[in-house]
Amino acid sequence: MDILFDTANLDDIERLTPIYPVTGVTTNPSILKKEGRVDVYKHLRRIREIIGPDRTLHVQVLQKTAQGMIDDAHRLLDKIDDKVYPKIPTTEAGILAMRTLKAEGVHVTATAIYSKTQGFLAIASGVDYLAPYYNRMQSLDIDTKGTLTALSGFIRRFDAPCKIMAASFKNIVQVSHALEAGADAVTLSPKLLRQALSVPDITNAVDTFIADWESVYGTRSLPDD
Repeated sequence: MDILFDTANLDDIERLTPIYPVTGVTTNPSILKKEGRVDVYKHLRRIREIIGPDRTLHVQVLQKTAQGMIDDAHRLLDKIDDKVYPKIPTTEAGILAMRTLKAEGVHVTATAIYSKTQGFLAIASGVDYLAPYYNRMQSLDIDTKGTLTALSGFIRRFDAPCKIMAASFKNIVQVSHALEAGADAVTLSPKLLRQALSVPDITNAVDTFIADWESVYGTRSLPDD
């Protein structure tokens, strides 16, 4: 299972990566916009410095033509490092860009996936990650769990070297459902993970254990002897 942070906030990445078992970071222009008008390449290189070379970094291309996407991907590889996963939208032009980049040996993440058709075309193109947009699919009344289950089945059936990285979550229930349906990875905001661990019931349970111990032993910690 891969868990990735869907953020470009340097403070969150630096503070929370040592705590959570994250395997990478994903970004897109909307996420970067939240950080203001930053020096984009410098900012992304700093993310790489924080997460290290063994975690994955996924960065969105901007252009809509196949050649434009390929050129953007080359810029990312040149300006950040050669380990970056360019995120390519799964359009007709995107499929061509994916196939070209994979032929060059580039790691590729296929994004903006809403359907099984997009998914199996990206799988057949040899991408490393598929990124179905979970909440956006649900908002369109698409059978999200069924789509993920089918894509997972395609990958197993054809022994494809590809992982499903579900994205676009509004709550932690969607994250759990995506993993249950066959996603190999999820990318979500650090805020969503932190909310899941800070519900009152969890805090109350911990406080009760401490209070019960203190009522008997008069301390709030285990004894040394």
